[in-house]
Amino acid sequence: MNKKSDPFGSITESIFYASIVVIAMWLVYWAEHLYRFPFHQYGVLPRSVEGLKGILFMPLLHAKNDINHIINNSFPTFVLLAAIVYFYRDVALKVFLLLWFGTGLLLWAYAQNVGAYHIGMSGVVYAMVGFVFTSGVLRKYLPLQAISLFVVFVYGNLVWGIFPMKNGVSWEGHFMGLIVGVIVAFGYRRESVQRPKFQYEIEKEMGIEPPDLEGIYNERVRILQLEEEERQRQQSGHVIVYHYLPDQKATQQNDNDEQLLQ
Repeated sequence: MNKKSDPFGSITESIFYASIVVIAMWLVYWAEHLYRFPFHQYGVLPRSVEGLKGILFMPLLHAKNDINHIINNSFPTFVLLAAIVYFYRDVALKVFLLLWFGTGLLLWAYAQNVGAYHIGMSGVVYAMVGFVFTSGVLRKYLPLQAISLFVVFVYGNLVWGIFPMKNGVSWEGHFMGLIVGVIVAFGYRRESVQRPKFQYEIEKEMGIEPPDLEGIYNERVRILQLEEEERQRQQSGHVIVYHYLPDQKATQQNDNDEQLLQ
């Protein structure tokens, strides 16, 4: 995820990387239906050696018999990851990996239900919300805050997901993800944000020199002033005639040259 000068290129880049992650989620979900293999065993099993592999694979796994699980995770994953790639192109990969592995690691270490596998991208979604929103607050940058609030609004139960209110929902994964997102945001608080560029900035990067609007304006004002002065002189009946007298020294020198030639 390298920095590019073209803002339209960065938008394309953001969509591309976000799409890859969402497509990977759906390919794994499709594979779960094709093969009789217990994919859930690759989720996080807290405080067990077997469950360590879930730190890597957990976000790609979703409930096989509940398509709403992956549908509900796909939209916020795409929007939030695209935002991270766009606004933090230099460190987007590092940030995303920290959110991914950090959420799984904290969940593995601190989840209370040690006998259940935790699966799904929702923990990383909470981590991305925490990162994007906290980054926006630290920088007082409204677009980042607005994106997070938009996802919270659309993804209705996002706020309540960090509380143990529903059986079968990994609220611990959500809570750990949110904590990781806030921590990573503070860790990268000094990283610059890629803001939208103005048209003149884009033209400058492309080598297109903008017209000298100030010079054009001043020249136009000067011409109008001269025209107004001329109009006032004509109305007052005064006419100014300019007589240009030749330089006497130059005339004398020319006469001497002519005498020499004769």
